[in-house]
Amino acid sequence: MTPWQTAIAACHQAAEGFAVVTLLQAKGSTPRDGGSKIVVTQTETFDSIGGGGLEHLVITRARDLLSQGVPVQCVEHFPLAGKANQCCGGSVSALFEAFPASKRSLVVFGAGHVGKAVVQVLSECDARIDWVDARAEQFPEVIPGNVQRIVQAQPEDLIEGLRADVVVLILTHDHALDYRLLSKLLDETEVASIGMIGSKTKSERFRARLRRDGIPVAEDARWRCPVGLPEVSGKLPMEVAISIAAEVLSRPSLLDGVDPVGVSWKSVQAVLGKR
Repeated sequence: MTPWQTAIAACHQAAEGFAVVTLLQAKGSTPRDGGSKIVVTQTETFDSIGGGGLEHLVITRARDLLSQGVPVQCVEHFPLAGKANQCCGGSVSALFEAFPASKRSLVVFGAGHVGKAVVQVLSECDARIDWVDARAEQFPEVIPGNVQRIVQAQPEDLIEGLRADVVVLILTHDHALDYRLLSKLLDETEVASIGMIGSKTKSERFRARLRRDGIPVAEDARWRCPVGLPEVSGKLPMEVAISIAAEVLSRPSLLDGVDPVGVSWKSVQAVLGKR
């Protein structure tokens, strides 16, 4: 059985939404004690709160919350005889915490100074990041839970099949690789947001080369160079990274404007019988 801690890390790595259900209080005869947890996705479960009818009810409710597509917290009470048809006779109160898949999915090419700084900033945000470089030694030893490190000898081989809603950042140390990545993204995908580190001169040269290679002008709307908000000045890696991250976060995403549903202290008191 996969422990709930391991399951949460795996869900982050897989960019999969999940819910954590914690037994806050167990009264009388119950399969598991308070503090027990189960992790639920739309297709799997990890760890256990005791099995049986209670666990079935909890899994169903957790998946219902996940299907709403927004972060949700709520507390619910389960009399085991009345709701779960279990003969134990006790009751439990459960905290549901639903974490839908990250609203932003990014692919970052390049693990140099700027790439490291960008990932450092965006890994602290609601984002799922695939971080790609051919040089394994460039990656830090510790990778955040919502970041997947990908060592790929030919990074452009990962482009085929990228979803249109992914944000791609090209932050490599190699201009030739930058162009291969850009041209393949424009020619073989529908990715709508491609940002590249560089200068206006680099941008102009790449545009001219794209025309020579048969990439039409209309595709220029999908990429920008230099990437980042011009209002954020500075040339240090972290300054550049903040500029890039600010631009990424300023772009709308599916859940922008949707408030998470939290659990109030009054509802916790009511469920636990402490009014």
